[in-house]
Amino acid sequence: MAARFPRRCTALLALIVAAVAMILAVPGSPAFADPDDEGGSKKLRTALETAAKGYDQAKTKLASSKKRQKQLAATLKKTEADASVMTKQVNELANRSYQMGRISTVTLLLNSSSPDGFMARVQSVDMLAQIDSAMLADYREEVETSKRAKVALDAEIKEQKKQVTLMSRKKREAELALAEVGGGSAGGFVDVNSPAAKAAPRNSDGSWPKESCTVNDPTSTGCITPRMLHAYDESRDDGFKRYTVCYSSRASGEHPKGRACDFSSNSSTFKNAAATGGDKAFGDRLAAYFVKNASELGVMYVIWYRQIWMPSTGWRAYSASGGPAAVHTNHVHLSML
Repeated sequence: MAARFPRRCTALLALIVAAVAMILAVPGSPAFADPDDEGGSKKLRTALETAAKGYDQAKTKLASSKKRQKQLAATLKKTEADASVMTKQVNELANRSYQMGRISTVTLLLNSSSPDGFMARVQSVDMLAQIDSAMLADYREEVETSKRAKVALDAEIKEQKKQVTLMSRKKREAELALAEVGGGSAGGFVDVNSPAAKAAPRNSDGSWPKESCTVNDPTSTGCITPRMLHAYDESRDDGFKRYTVCYSSRASGEHPKGRACDFSSNSSTFKNAAATGGDKAFGDRLAAYFVKNASELGVMYVIWYRQIWMPSTGWRAYSASGGPAAVHTNHVHLSML
């Protein structure tokens, strides 16, 4: 009996190992819970991140410049109108001084019949001098304000041209990077009926605050950025509640930085197969939702079903090689700025 027991244990252990192997081999099991990578190479992801952030920064600066231009244009219009009115008054003052001359102190003394009359004349002349002086000062200030506004407007126009050029360059960089993975034009995923998400907080100049992995990830034991959490919460509030994993420890990409989530098209796990039917329709709607609300949420890019969307390029083909996880046919990948 003593000799048989080890053999029985060995046989039992072999059965357990075989059973575990069978479980791990079943598509849709927890073995496929986390996509093994974000698709594409580290070089590609770095290029896309650089291009996307550069484009967003230029776009934000362009918007700020246009806002300042509008304010300056209003200031210029007002100061020019005020200066025009005051120009007429200043001309009248100059003509009066030329034709009649200024009332001198001697004239006042000669024409004053009493000390009280004399003081009244002095006060009158002093008041006229103050009015004339204030009028001329206001006039000069309006003219100088107009000049400054014109110079500032010219500077804003130059700034806008600079940012438009930079946006075009960053768009080109993204397109060149995507060309390596077949990034031609694609039909994309659009849904005009997508819900509107609440906007995430921005800085006073319209830029996105710098964030790090500081809040608990509700989908794992890791962390994510506040902006990533906001996008996740908004999507769930709008009905997209299927299986999701955000933070994961990887060698590269946005997930270990807490700036990405993988939203499964399946309700309970990541299937090791391309989504079809209702799962595919769910992924289509979710991808369209993030695209529609990209500006409000701070989306860097969305990947779904061999296509990638970026603010600078729109939908492009994204033919990374590998299984459903790598080509994103079983989950929607969301990366945040």
